[in-house]
Amino acid sequence: MKTLIVNAHVVSPGVELKKASVVIEKGRIREVTTSAVPRKGFDTVVDVRGKYLVPGFIDVHLHGACGFDVCDATPEAIGKIAEAKLAEGCTSFLPTTLTVAKQTLKAAAKAVAAYRKDARFAKVLGIHLEGPFINPACCGAQNPAFVRKPDLKEVLAIDAISPVKLVSFAPEAKGGAAFAAQCRAHGIVPSCGHSGATLDQFLPAYAAGLRHLTHFCNQMTKLHHREIGLVGAGFLLDDLDTEVICDRIHLCDDMLRLVFWKRDLAHVQMITDSLRCSHMPDGYSFEMGGLKVRLEKGEARLVEGGNLAGSTLWMNKGLKNLAEVTGLPLKDLVRVTSWNQAIDLGLGKSLGKVEKGYVADLAVLDPKTFDVCAVFVDGEQRI
Repeated sequence: MKTLIVNAHVVSPGVELKKASVVIEKGRIREVTTSAVPRKGFDTVVDVRGKYLVPGFIDVHLHGACGFDVCDATPEAIGKIAEAKLAEGCTSFLPTTLTVAKQTLKAAAKAVAAYRKDARFAKVLGIHLEGPFINPACCGAQNPAFVRKPDLKEVLAIDAISPVKLVSFAPEAKGGAAFAAQCRAHGIVPSCGHSGATLDQFLPAYAAGLRHLTHFCNQMTKLHHREIGLVGAGFLLDDLDTEVICDRIHLCDDMLRLVFWKRDLAHVQMITDSLRCSHMPDGYSFEMGGLKVRLEKGEARLVEGGNLAGSTLWMNKGLKNLAEVTGLPLKDLVRVTSWNQAIDLGLGKSLGKVEKGYVADLAVLDPKTFDVCAVFVDGEQRI
């Protein structure tokens, strides 16, 4: 299959090309050029009429959408979530679990494995285990009843069913630093999340190879002038990959500006942390790990206590938010929506760029609204 995309406003990390053409063959980008390309010999020619052509988004942290959750542990749930992510311009994602029972995590992994056999929508790169190895005092909307100590055997048992790529845990737990090193040794990215660690408690895990912070600023120790905590670590240690929920709710506009103006954008990753209420109307109620949640005015909060429980954010809307709030060039911002995630997962030489040799995972966006107009996965147009 040979496809030609014409009249594209290509926006890739560090690159912006107007009136560009992209040649796709056998699922990969063979050429990106502003020169005229003869249309003969192509199976398909797609005219995007000056719209943005960006790398397909990679969401490494999301729990659900359209009334479904990863921990529903059914192939239908994973498929519906993948379909919703595709509609956001996501070409790859990490289904993210909750702090739940062992058998539920294994069942979820089986559902993910079933979807991966015939991934008709967005691709699954692996599983993100958010918990269950978290700090009970920093659960947020996670259920403390299922919290347990870091256990590599449990992770590997899930990984044997379907690959685990990322594990969020509290490094201050007993054996936390060793757990980080063990994850690294097995090709799994260890991440600090739902943690009450001080900087000194965090540093042993950092020394052991931990370079990722889960939903930066949310459910982690705050910045204080006598103890900078994990938020301080995110600004002090340049090579920490920090996830950011860009819904303008979990982080206010000023905090988003602070992060994007002061941190090295090579180590920032936009995520949605979306729940089953994403793509659903206000008033929608549901349970999350046994805890009741209600969606009101676009905010998902626990019925008891009112904690934010995740987001309803779409990836394309997150990029629009960043463009409006930060004022940074789009060629800088698209780095945080795909390529950084790919690099962190060891896929930076094949995913996350509109560049020759890269997999043709692409999204076409309306320049004014950032609405998704088309999506290509492995060179195949799926929207």
